[in-house]
Amino acid sequence: MTTVHEPITAAAELAVWPASTTEPRPGDLAVGGVPLAEAAERFGTPVYLLDEAEVRDRCRTYRDAFPDADIVYAAKAFLCRAMAHWTAEEGLGLDVCSAGELELAVTTGFPAERIVLHGNAKSPRDLDTALRLGVGRIVIDSPSEIARLAAAVGPDGHQKVMVRVVPGISAGGHEKIRTGTDDQKFGLSIADGHAQHAIARILDQPQLELTGLHCHLGSQITSVKPYLVAVRRLVGLMARLHEQHGLVLPELDLGGGHGIAYRPGEPALDLTALARKVRAELADACTTAGLPVPRLIIEPGRAIAGPAGIAVYRVLSVKHTGEHVFVAVDGGMSDNPRPALYGVRYTPRLIGRHSTADRARVTVVGRHCEAGDILAADADLPADVRPGDLLAIPVAGAYHLSMASGYNLVGRPPVVAVRAGSARLLVRRESLEDIRSRDVGL
Repeated sequence: MTTVHEPITAAAELAVWPASTTEPRPGDLAVGGVPLAEAAERFGTPVYLLDEAEVRDRCRTYRDAFPDADIVYAAKAFLCRAMAHWTAEEGLGLDVCSAGELELAVTTGFPAERIVLHGNAKSPRDLDTALRLGVGRIVIDSPSEIARLAAAVGPDGHQKVMVRVVPGISAGGHEKIRTGTDDQKFGLSIADGHAQHAIARILDQPQLELTGLHCHLGSQITSVKPYLVAVRRLVGLMARLHEQHGLVLPELDLGGGHGIAYRPGEPALDLTALARKVRAELADACTTAGLPVPRLIIEPGRAIAGPAGIAVYRVLSVKHTGEHVFVAVDGGMSDNPRPALYGVRYTPRLIGRHSTADRARVTVVGRHCEAGDILAADADLPADVRPGDLLAIPVAGAYHLSMASGYNLVGRPPVVAVRAGSARLLVRRESLEDIRSRDVGL
């Protein structure tokens, strides 16, 4: 076991935790006034805790940074009925990618007119559900959607749409989450003219009202510059559309992808700088093009949900193999596939007891039958970590449970909201009976 001589300071380690995080006793943490160890005992492990105040504060931070824009929460990051309710109360819109996300939001009471439907391959059910429930915008992602959507709307119907364009910009934390380039499945390219051709086809469909352009550059972007380049290229396209068709589009959606820090010291996107520079760039580009400034739409997902979530696991075994120490927990890639997919890294913390042991480098692994089921490589933990201990992983609110699977039929963990010293169950643990009930034949 490799000893670590210069551990991260306590204050620095908590920098990526929710603002409500406290240490009421040495070795224990509380979030939203709820001790994590107590929550683990009450709800079992693995368990995900979601700090309601952190979610709401982050919604308000976006509204304050972009007071003249529409803020639309990207539900793919994490969605449950409570999350839809909180974001609706905070005045945000909602970006959904399926009939399932859409139905859950609307049946929770989310106003359909504040919902945007995305997707590179929308099914007939997706479109039918969107039209039936009256979503505010449908983002067209391919030429084939135009005729399908127009037919579904009908000659006497009406639907507002946007077009997702590809500005040819490479940005994002991993190649699998870079979506602004011309070599991936999303959107219509400006460079090869497909975006312009699709827009001309939409304008020939009177029941489709084109309200604006949409782009999404990627995820985990920590620099403002790609967004400024996108503004210039999209306004350039708007200027060409005005020249060709006399078209003035009232909306411009810059998507999301705003990077957050998963570990102390990692960079994050400066939201204040983003808002200031994007507004200035948009105003300048529109003045140069002789166009009115369109209304901005911003779609944060991870930046709202991610830092509000905490995953808590129980240690099942500690195995010494050569120079490596593997600390196995009762969850893994079935509830958090991100390390296996993108090689991301986290900073787990021992909770529930105070250890005075030296720090050591260990690998926190999951319980699944894959060598790649690693939750945290080179984790800095007390050298006396042992079975029965609790480990908490911060920044676990986005793309964990939303991407969870049924691998090994272990069941997905519950989600618990914490706020002002109270904890309440939002999503119950997936049981064996849940799994059995779907298996209907022999």
